Amino acid sequence: MVTTEAMRLFVKILEEEDPGWYSRASNFVSEPVIDMPVSVSTHNSKAEHAVENGNALPETKTVASENGNVMETQDKDVVSEGLGSILVYDQWIAPPINGQRPKARYEHGAAVIQDKMYIFGGNHNGRYLSDLHVLDLRSWTWSKVESKVGAEPPESASPSILAPCAGHSVIPWENKLISIAGHTKDPSETIQVKGFDLKTGTWSMLKTYGKPPVSRGGQSVTLVGTSLVIFGGEDAKRSLLNDLHILDLETMTWDEIDAAGVPPSPRSDHAAAVHAERYLLIFGGGSHATCFNDLHVLDLQSMEWTRPTQQGDIPTPRAGHASVTVGENWFIVGGGDNKSGASETVVLNMSTLVWSVVTSVQGRVPVASEGLSLVVSSCNGEDILLSFGGYNGRYNSEVNVLKPSHKSTLQSKIMETPAPDSVSAVHNATNATRDLESDFEVGQDSKIREIVVDNGDPEPLKSRANGNNENFLVTLKAEKEELESSLTKEKMQTVQIKQELSEAENRNTELYKELQSVRGQLASEQSRCFKLEVDVAELRQKLQTMEALQKELELLQRQKAASEQAMSAKQRQGSGGVWGWLAGSPGHRDEDD
Repeated sequence: MVTTEAMRLFVKILEEEDPGWYSRASNFVSEPVIDMPVSVSTHNSKAEHAVENGNALPETKTVASENGNVMETQDKDVVSEGLGSILVYDQWIAPPINGQRPKARYEHGAAVIQDKMYIFGGNHNGRYLSDLHVLDLRSWTWSKVESKVGAEPPESASPSILAPCAGHSVIPWENKLISIAGHTKDPSETIQVKGFDLKTGTWSMLKTYGKPPVSRGGQSVTLVGTSLVIFGGEDAKRSLLNDLHILDLETMTWDEIDAAGVPPSPRSDHAAAVHAERYLLIFGGGSHATCFNDLHVLDLQSMEWTRPTQQGDIPTPRAGHASVTVGENWFIVGGGDNKSGASETVVLNMSTLVWSVVTSVQGRVPVASEGLSLVVSSCNGEDILLSFGGYNGRYNSEVNVLKPSHKSTLQSKIMETPAPDSVSAVHNATNATRDLESDFEVGQDSKIREIVVDNGDPEPLKSRANGNNENFLVTLKAEKEELESSLTKEKMQTVQIKQELSEAENRNTELYKELQSVRGQLASEQSRCFKLEVDVAELRQKLQTMEALQKELELLQRQKAASEQAMSAKQRQGSGGVWGWLAGSPGHRDEDD
């Protein structure tokens, strides 16, 4: 059906169902959108959006027709409250959004915590951003988060905590947003990890231990249990990477993994997911010359890479796509191959490795962009996928929602959420257009399933639905209480183990100090012993010298005594002859006579 005919029929339905729609819609002014003919590429220069996306588009939404042009600006009152009235599965729609939209961007980070989608950073017209916005998924209202910055460590030489960045990853962890890696104007040598506390509204640099990876952007960061698995990306020198690192979020310690097998080739802007808390899947991505559509699997227990055989409708090569998991289903949206954006939304059953196409879009629409974000949330008990931003020749700031019909085999064991009690008489523009087209082209809607409510006798259905709702809620509450109790016990055990570990570390520290003190005393005693040994050796040497001197002295004394005796004898002999001669008694002579 051509666009003008579809618009005419849609306006006719509006006038029949709600005669006052035009008076309400005329109160709002929609800004024109210029579709610039620029090829999609994450590696080429980007054309600036012709509309200032930072301005508010109050309570309006745009719906793209089959040729990609803007079809209609529709008043949000036409759509019933929230997304409960969206009865079409596997179809992207633009919900009515209130508040001031964030600036259009791509390569930003997104995460959902407690029914709120947070958007941080990104790239707009070559400029890195550092703003933080939140979309309340209950009121569908945008607001900007006025965040504070915690004090940086004095010894830190890293860039500012709120330095604008793009190509980073945002991970929800407890009551925090963790922003990891990303390109900045003044890159650091290693990956920086920042945390935003949702309670205090404060950014802080998280201290890590071990050897951190080199700084990069376009990497994949996957939460597996209490650890983040980081793969690939592009460093500040534009060198592509295929290294593997793990960050333990409890100890904040880095560990570089040297896995067996053949790893994926160096790449960036790929997608990653974890299956059964054991298998890490890597799909697609790009190098400086080409894009990939290969699938690699890492066994996180054996740390070995494999490349399994893909089945089904294997996606075309792409980079810059976004992905999210729902049960064992891995949904992949957007991306491009340097020539055009990927128009199909695909899903991989991670248990069977079979690909299938969920839906396709025509023309240059936001979900066929590169660098968009994709998160999963819930509405009325059903999963919904939310995409934001991206670049497809222009920068986008639109939110699109898809309600997938692919259910997890794990979820199918749980009681399904019943249909809504009532439906609005008029659906949104996308649903209305597809309903009109289905009258003429019934066979083309095989992938779309609608929930039909019998309005002839709504009371029995309503009572049954209420009863099922109550039973389902009771079951969920019981399971929730059981899980919360188990979680509380685990937290208490964790706290106790941490206390015991802290006490053991304190005891270890004290024992180490005592050991150092004993070692010091021992070294001092060894030094004293050495000095004493030297003194003893010197004394022994002196003693030996004294003994030799004593012997020499005794010898001299004996020689002296002998000399004195000889001298004394000679003196006695000489003195007797002289006196006798003087006395005139020459005795010998008389005898001769």
